[in-house]
Amino acid sequence: MREPLPRSPDEIAEDEYWTHLYGPWEALDLDGAIGFFEGFDRQWWLVGGWAIEAFTAAPREHEDIDVSVLACDVPALREFVGDRWHLWSLVEGRIAPLTRVRPDLPAPDAQIWVRRHARAPWVMDLPVTPDADGLWQNKKDHDHVAPLDEVTWLTNEGVRVLNPEIVLMFKARLDRLKDRRDLARTLPLLGGEQRRWLHDVVRRLFPEHPWLPELAELPPDPAQSPG
Repeated sequence: MREPLPRSPDEIAEDEYWTHLYGPWEALDLDGAIGFFEGFDRQWWLVGGWAIEAFTAAPREHEDIDVSVLACDVPALREFVGDRWHLWSLVEGRIAPLTRVRPDLPAPDAQIWVRRHARAPWVMDLPVTPDADGLWQNKKDHDHVAPLDEVTWLTNEGVRVLNPEIVLMFKARLDRLKDRRDLARTLPLLGGEQRRWLHDVVRRLFPEHPWLPELAELPPDPAQSPG
């Protein structure tokens, strides 16, 4: 049974505002996302709440499903979906279709929303990941560049998932009720290196962040243990 999605009145009002502005969502589930990418010859991976669920095995309700691809692979994705799906880029509230005539992203860290056609609901959100010569690049810390295999892991079903500490770094920016819930489920499962990385990057990016006291409660460093 899935844990209900925690949302504050302000969060509900914001969701209703965006739905009124852009239209309704009927998000794919994980099986739907796997089916969507079947046959796509580039890498894709889960981010957001579904990535936390994959790591913790603690299911909760989700408003949507967040999946990422490298910015350099977006042209291949657009060709892959053809006319079966419409892709729209979203940057700071400005939304525009990605078409054969205008296939380029307005920014390498844009979001892409997916739907069948103009009268259909949105089914998937793709926060695009910038790349540096084909390597994964952290959109909040551009000096953090790595091969995709170092920042993702594979489930038993072969689904690629963003590392949990990186997911929590992105969630720290918004600090919504669901983000705090995901932190509570994930933090006890992280290894010492993961927790130290998360603490250091949140402290650097968000110096007054309310998560910092909890993140500072780090496990002992095995290298410093006696004996």
